[in-house]
Amino acid sequence: MKIQMIGMDHSLAPVEIRERFSFTTAGAEAAMKTVCATPGVEGCILLSTCNRTELWVSAKGPVALPGILCGLKGVDPADYREYLVCREEGEAVAYLFALASGLRSMILGEDQILAQVKDALSRAREAQCCGGTLEVLFRHAVTGAKRVKSQLLLSTANASAAELAIDRMWKEGYDFTGKRCLVIGNGEMGKRSASALLERGAQVTVTVRQYRSGRVEVLPGCSRIDYGQRYQCLPQCDVVVSATSSPNVTIRVEELKACGLGHDVLFLDFAVPRDIDPEAAQLPHVTLYNIDQFSVPPSQELERQVRRAEELLCQEQARFEAWEACRDLIPRVDALGTYLAGEVDFRIRDVVKELVKPGRDVRDNAGAEALRQCLSAMEQVTRDG
Repeated sequence: MKIQMIGMDHSLAPVEIRERFSFTTAGAEAAMKTVCATPGVEGCILLSTCNRTELWVSAKGPVALPGILCGLKGVDPADYREYLVCREEGEAVAYLFALASGLRSMILGEDQILAQVKDALSRAREAQCCGGTLEVLFRHAVTGAKRVKSQLLLSTANASAAELAIDRMWKEGYDFTGKRCLVIGNGEMGKRSASALLERGAQVTVTVRQYRSGRVEVLPGCSRIDYGQRYQCLPQCDVVVSATSSPNVTIRVEELKACGLGHDVLFLDFAVPRDIDPEAAQLPHVTLYNIDQFSVPPSQELERQVRRAEELLCQEQARFEAWEACRDLIPRVDALGTYLAGEVDFRIRDVVKELVKPGRDVRDNAGAEALRQCLSAMEQVTRDG
């Protein structure tokens, strides 16, 4: 099977382009099933995060991936050619191993991408879309990433984009102490944002949605309001962070204008698609940043660790390539096993017949002589075997 991928990430496309190619969980499942219906495609996996969208395919031959990915979004591939990259075979395999380890992330060495790769594999498996080749490839990539995480301490590991952005602003002189902060979103990114703000002395309120399953918990130290009350809360805020996985805008420019902000408010949008209407940046008292405006340059020590990580990944990649090279032998081994099983069955049939008579004697008479004959026959079979 030929391994191919197409994708865009933070290094190729700005957030306004990436958000057009983002997929919800349900949308990703439907998209994978559509791709798997393409003639010649064995399996596919769709990875969609804040910083990247990637479509992975295993097929009997080349597949027109730009047309397929853009077709899923109803756009013309020619309009997005500069933002897309295609990789195949060895190049694609090496890229996936580095990606799962955080070596291709905006925040070098971050951990979230490993969980996202695992989740993408799980979704494809549940949708019965991943196929055998990609199943094994992604499992090897996850194993390689775990080796890197367990043997190396990457200096920016375990930090999310939200945490590093808040940390950078603090280092540049923004004092969060006592600031009234609203965090929109109580998922993983929202919780990391709230935690980072709490550590710097902010007063944090988190929006939550009400679900039938019961009360939604927030981090200790945070206040909570219903998501529907967010606009009423804005005039009292100094900082607003929005970090949801929703495809819908959480802060609209018209509603924000109606709030009548009377002081400067810092808005941080860490979502893709973006949560906050970009036009909000034109309003008085609004300073708006998105996820693309924060990056952390790697240190020399981190670069040394990256080289060591690449060595570890090469070892795991070699294991996958060995499996792939031997994959064509599996049908031949299965066929040989079936043949040998038939041969064994044929050859022992006559021996079993010889055992039947003394066995019946044992059953019917249970005498010492019959038992002796039965044991002698069994011993003969053992010696002949």
